[in-house]
Amino acid sequence: MHRRTRIRLAQLLCLALALTAGVTVTGSARAAALLPYQDPSLPVATRVDDLLARMTLDEKLGQMTQAERGSVSTSDITTYRLGSILSGGGSSPSPNNATSWANMYDTFQQAALATPLGIPIIYGVDAVHGHNNVYGATIFPHNIGLGATRDQALVQQIGQAVATEVTGTGLDWDFAPCLCVARNDRWGRTYESFGEVPAIPNAMTAFVTGLQGSTLGGPTSVLATAKHYVGDGGTTGGVDQGNTQLSEAELRAIHLPPFQAAIARGVGSVMISYSSWNGVKLHGHQYLISTVLKGELAFTGFVVSDWNGIDQIDGQGGFTATEVRTAINAGIDMVMVPQAWKNFITLLRSEVQAGRVTMARIDDANRRILTKKFELALFERPLTDRAYTGTVGSAAHRALARQAVAKSQVMLKNSANLLPLARDNMRIFVAGKNADDIGNQSGGWTISWQGSSGNITPGTTILHGIRNAVGSTSTVTYNRRGTGINSSYDVAIAVVGETPYAEGQGDRSGSMALDREDLRAIATLRNSGVPVIVLLVSGRPMDIATALPGWDALIASWLPGTEGDGVADVLFGAVAPTGTLPVTWMASASQQPINDGDGKTPLFPLGFGLTY
Repeated sequence: MHRRTRIRLAQLLCLALALTAGVTVTGSARAAALLPYQDPSLPVATRVDDLLARMTLDEKLGQMTQAERGSVSTSDITTYRLGSILSGGGSSPSPNNATSWANMYDTFQQAALATPLGIPIIYGVDAVHGHNNVYGATIFPHNIGLGATRDQALVQQIGQAVATEVTGTGLDWDFAPCLCVARNDRWGRTYESFGEVPAIPNAMTAFVTGLQGSTLGGPTSVLATAKHYVGDGGTTGGVDQGNTQLSEAELRAIHLPPFQAAIARGVGSVMISYSSWNGVKLHGHQYLISTVLKGELAFTGFVVSDWNGIDQIDGQGGFTATEVRTAINAGIDMVMVPQAWKNFITLLRSEVQAGRVTMARIDDANRRILTKKFELALFERPLTDRAYTGTVGSAAHRALARQAVAKSQVMLKNSANLLPLARDNMRIFVAGKNADDIGNQSGGWTISWQGSSGNITPGTTILHGIRNAVGSTSTVTYNRRGTGINSSYDVAIAVVGETPYAEGQGDRSGSMALDREDLRAIATLRNSGVPVIVLLVSGRPMDIATALPGWDALIASWLPGTEGDGVADVLFGAVAPTGTLPVTWMASASQQPINDGDGKTPLFPLGFGLTY
């Protein structure tokens, strides 16, 4: 047994025997039983210095390594001293519920605590619009909808709610918020952007404060992540993981400010973008990571790579020693290597032993990571606080999400003041593929990485929201294709738009128009002679200018999540529409990219939104 382990066990045994025997243990005696890094009364910097001095190279390399839950065992965590675990999109325990997540987390954490130094893991997850990997969690509107609210206080409340649900499953770290400034709506991650100008995501960094609290370490404090640094929303052609071709002045003016705002709020981590800046991959960009982010912007948290992001530095499959060295020397502190984490550790150890990565760089990375673990109080509270497990999908959080949905609706057309609709004595016909589909209205990053159609998690569809909103003297008829409508109806509502997608698969290089099914459903409704309201459920503006004259009203509902009642609240006037466009709405797809101030004439400008 290692000498320090024997000493620590002896200290704990003496303390335990004293307590068992009923002996009063003074504060000084308790402190004496602790090593300095284990003493919460000491300053964090002192605890970090003490712990670093006790760590071997292998322990330091382990802290810099993040593996995917499906590729590690508990013995791996203990043996390799791993510092972090993550769940990728859709990677969940079985059954997928809050208690299973908490049990899984505690099992992994106990394996980390069984190491000689007992350094807890930090567990990360993409809770990007609610704790969206967990069945039954509250699914909030995606960022583009929250950007439409322009409501900082609301977004901070949502951050607090997400942190509470994440805490209830044990997890400590959220890979959110995405602070990309989306400049081309062809990009499949446009819905992860709060808006096309930096002022909007700057304001929405209130989400960081919601997640972390005013300072780290509160009972539901979760580490936030500003991502993806930097310029991922500005790639040529809107290609995901593409090349952002801008001058440094343009990069600083458009894409850097939200990260400055997040740092001002004390964001604990920054995730690097897959994309390139003028042909150089961000994961190997020492100037932008070390000189600008850590130096000029004085970011004191830790930098994490994206999923296998270091593997893209040389453009070849499979990461190499050169890529590992380049990434670490560029300033990445923790590397997300989901499956090949053992190979990463081996390569990094060799690079350190050869002197190509200095111990000073390794110690800097560890100091940054360990500081956040101490600030989060993981050493004092390493296991799940089950008092919060029951908050996952709670009524209070769903009420908050409903409010966010209502505030995110942007009314773009309202001929003859058709809206708001009366609740009573109405015959309403509802059609469209997105009317009664919780998966479609939630979008990507919901239960699975790309999301999926169907009844994937509990919630209220838009159709059910409409049915909940009307009085007993009204009738609501639904047919997905519009079959059965006639002139006896007072109004028809078409709920159309996109089906779920996430990064990569969401890029649209060709048409951005509604699909054939949507157009047919709308045409069927129009042919009845009944006024037609279109609710557009989508992750971005769509090419609708030629069809718009035939619609009596149009609302951009974005991707509202699980609380469809919020859409109905605006339709029936319980809440007046106050949302305004966080992006410029194209007159045709040929205008992409189109942004405020670029001289192109849009269908609707940035900031447009009607009300009652």
